[in-house]
Amino acid sequence: MTEQTPFQTRVENSFRRGLATYHGAARAQAASAAQLIDCLTQVVGAPRLFPRVFEFGCGTGHLTEAFLAQYRVTNMWLNDLVADAETMVRAKVSETQVHLQFEAGPVETALIPKDLDLILSGSTLQWVEDIPGLLNHLADHLAPGGLLVLSTFGEQQFTQLRALGSKSFAPSYTNADQLKHVLPASMVMRRIEQSPHDLYFPTTRDILRHLRDTGVNGRAQTPWSRRKLATFDQTYKTRFACQSGLPLTYDPVFMVAEKI
Repeated sequence: MTEQTPFQTRVENSFRRGLATYHGAARAQAASAAQLIDCLTQVVGAPRLFPRVFEFGCGTGHLTEAFLAQYRVTNMWLNDLVADAETMVRAKVSETQVHLQFEAGPVETALIPKDLDLILSGSTLQWVEDIPGLLNHLADHLAPGGLLVLSTFGEQQFTQLRALGSKSFAPSYTNADQLKHVLPASMVMRRIEQSPHDLYFPTTRDILRHLRDTGVNGRAQTPWSRRKLATFDQTYKTRFACQSGLPLTYDPVFMVAEKI
């Protein structure tokens, strides 16, 4: 496992706590994985062979599974902050002929192979504190014509929670137009889109349970008191309740870029 910062350790611990429940609870992330593969298919078509693929932030395998259902791969390198994710994601590829390697730790310091045909990541980039630096680093590991296929979340992500003063979430929510401006000079954008939408919950406790079960409150450092929970509940309902329930905004961004 590669070295990590105190912030990355907090994020790792948060996702590890939610690992057992993540795959079932992360419905927005699962939908984003399917939509990202749809974006890739619209650019390159299917089926197609990608001999050398690197995926970072693989988690429990939402994107890995969706990708391998559409494309053939010879060698695949997987990375995630949480070492325990390896067992879960290997189960998703157990019936394929892919030669798989896994490395735990931050992608920023991971041992990434050179001359890759495709780099893949779903719902992870928002946890990276230096997105331009990472994109440049990733581009250096792509072969000419190689693809960078990523999803992240934009600035409307969890807008209700942020309006209430929460600072518990990812540090780098990035809109589609911002990603265009930080793309390395060696890359050309082939497709980019952003599609904010709301999930609805019956109670604020269901919202908090959803956040816990998906591990996305990785920057939280203080526990919730009973008084704080009561205040949060009343304020959230007063400001955001609607006929469909209590909304929580997800703001996925999808991009496919090619190395020239």
